[in-house]
Amino acid sequence: MTATTSAPPSRRIASLDVARGIAILGTLGTNVWIFTEPSGMVGYFDTVGAESLPIRVLQTLAQGKFLGLLSLMFGVGLAIQQASAARHDRPWPGRYWRRALVLFLDGLLHFLLVAEFDVLMGYAIVSFLVSALLILRPGVRNRWVIGAVAIHLTVVALAVIGMLLPSGGTATPSDARGDFNPYADGSFLDLVAFRIDHALLFRAETIFMIPLTIAMFLTGARLFQSGLFEDDGASLRRRLMLAGGIAAPIDLALGIAGAPLDMAGPAVFVGRYVVAPVVALGLLGVIAEFYQRRPVGRVGSAMSRIGTTALSCYVLQNLIASALCYGWGLGLAARYGGEHRLLFTAAVYAAVVACLIAASALWTRRFPRGPIEMMMHRFA
Repeated sequence: MTATTSAPPSRRIASLDVARGIAILGTLGTNVWIFTEPSGMVGYFDTVGAESLPIRVLQTLAQGKFLGLLSLMFGVGLAIQQASAARHDRPWPGRYWRRALVLFLDGLLHFLLVAEFDVLMGYAIVSFLVSALLILRPGVRNRWVIGAVAIHLTVVALAVIGMLLPSGGTATPSDARGDFNPYADGSFLDLVAFRIDHALLFRAETIFMIPLTIAMFLTGARLFQSGLFEDDGASLRRRLMLAGGIAAPIDLALGIAGAPLDMAGPAVFVGRYVVAPVVALGLLGVIAEFYQRRPVGRVGSAMSRIGTTALSCYVLQNLIASALCYGWGLGLAARYGGEHRLLFTAAVYAAVVACLIAASALWTRRFPRGPIEMMMHRFA
């Protein structure tokens, strides 16, 4: 039995694109620390949670929350596409599998050529499933969310227990790197080969996060269909902000207090995968409430343009940061990422954000969607 949902108006809701733009720049706030680490992602694994206090605070402020916000917005996007199909009397999910396939192939290329922490492959797999789940009754979808969250929390608990046990002989990111640093010393093809050689290690997080991503996609869709971005959604927005407000200080405490207690690994892990998604719900509530009765303004317009081209900007920001930091590009991380980590990271972040703002502004003058978005739309 399918669920009947009212189709929203065809106009774009300003806060939707703003939220996507904030999510994209927020994910950069997490990933930029990987780029500016001289040993790349494997070096980041070795040092996360054990950096200086200012760096730990900045990393914690971005860690997991904006990825969660991006996941929620992807679910919102699926709900909008489902409503559009209903307005035009098209079956749903219909040919959505084509979009999911294009997204998966784009993510595969992004993983191999640009960033081993790509999320698009996982998003493609989950969107294929969730697009079908959206035709179910809300109560059935709620049970899917509860089940997915239960699986996720169980795996997180097992992982934390494993971290607390005496170290065994399992492989670590440092073991994968060996004596050769492909991020600083290797060519572009060396880095591609490194990702291929250790694909299972680098794709482990994507597999691990599938249950959580399912829950976030379904939650984002439900929030949109429940009127989060409408005038009568004030109560829902307040509840989200309350949940996020309670979770935020807990998340910050886990991020900055773990290292002195020699609990950096488990604390960061719990913060990223348990508490941060709740903070993401609060962020979405804040953004929706802020723009409910306010004009978008200049800053909001810049975020909105990035949000309109969100997937394209996600790939572009990682490509620019790679060219700045890795050895096949300018190799700046090896020069400045150690001794001047904080200032260098801030400079790289500012430079990439400036490029995204300029590129999205120029592109949206002529096109309504980003290039990746246009490619996906073509297969609708």
